[in-house]
Amino acid sequence: MKASATLSKNLQSVLVDLIELHLQGKQAHWNIVGTNFRDLHLQLDEIIADVREFSDDLAERMRALDAVPDGRSETVTKTTHLPKFPSGEVDTTSTVDLITERLDATVANIRKVHDEVDEEDPTTADILHTFIHKLEQYAWMVSAENRKPHRASSKSTHK
Repeated sequence: MKASATLSKNLQSVLVDLIELHLQGKQAHWNIVGTNFRDLHLQLDEIIADVREFSDDLAERMRALDAVPDGRSETVTKTTHLPKFPSGEVDTTSTVDLITERLDATVANIRKVHDEVDEEDPTTADILHTFIHKLEQYAWMVSAENRKPHRASSKSTHK
């Protein structure tokens, strides 16, 4: 099978976001400071490793479909859907929010292109499902760091 221009464009869009997520994850990993540093530092390593593997899997799938992946830094910078990551040290609480936002943006883009990808190549859509599943799990796990528990109402129902 040879990818159409639309399939190539959609997969390229996901690829640059995965590459950017990997790079921003490393930036966060190197520059976080504060409470719970070690746990977040290690969690970022796990996310970064998976995202790097995802980008490689996607680029190789593109090649299998005779599409040409473009992971050059200038292409990634110009076309990513992710916001820029701040420079310098970032406290752990802010890092949790920043990484969650980037995970969510990556998933949103994958979901945006998913149906068009599925129409042309269900096998590649299955690969995207795997990415969505894992990235949403990471977003939940990372964001939980800053969440407060929801409490049931303390009003008594007895008279």
